[in-house]
Amino acid sequence: MTAAPDAFDDLVGRLRDWTAGPERRLVALAGPPGAGKSHVADRLTAALPGAAVLQMDGFHLDDALLAERGDLARKGAPRTFDLDGLASILDRLAADDGRAVLVPVFDRTFEISRAAAREIAADVRLVLVEGSYLLLDSPGWRDLRSHFALSIMLEVPEDVSRARLEAR
Repeated sequence: MTAAPDAFDDLVGRLRDWTAGPERRLVALAGPPGAGKSHVADRLTAALPGAAVLQMDGFHLDDALLAERGDLARKGAPRTFDLDGLASILDRLAADDGRAVLVPVFDRTFEISRAAAREIAADVRLVLVEGSYLLLDSPGWRDLRSHFALSIMLEVPEDVSRARLEAR
């Protein structure tokens, strides 16, 4: 998806009916770090009342565990996420069993994931799942694809992505 306003409006139009449909749908919003995934997800939820966001960043492994494993310097790589936890939450959301689902949120202020920090209400029909590796073609990660009714890959020039990351 490009940043063109008409592309965003087209996407909103495509997803609008999904916010009121009978079944819950999950949409993958993927892209490299700094691509604007969180920004686009926030804009979509503002434009689509009743939609909710699940951020893959909530599944970062804790820094102490990463240090113990020798992976702290690689934080943000695919192996530094709780893939099984993410898959479990996607299973629960897809089950659409009439119950709210509590999900973790990554707190950038403290560089820590906070468990059960957000609730996706039982009546939410559209869940925007945003993260860098949602479409990764690797064992475990590729299994997530079966949950997504639609997958969107955000692309930005590398210099734009780098500038955004440095500004964080």
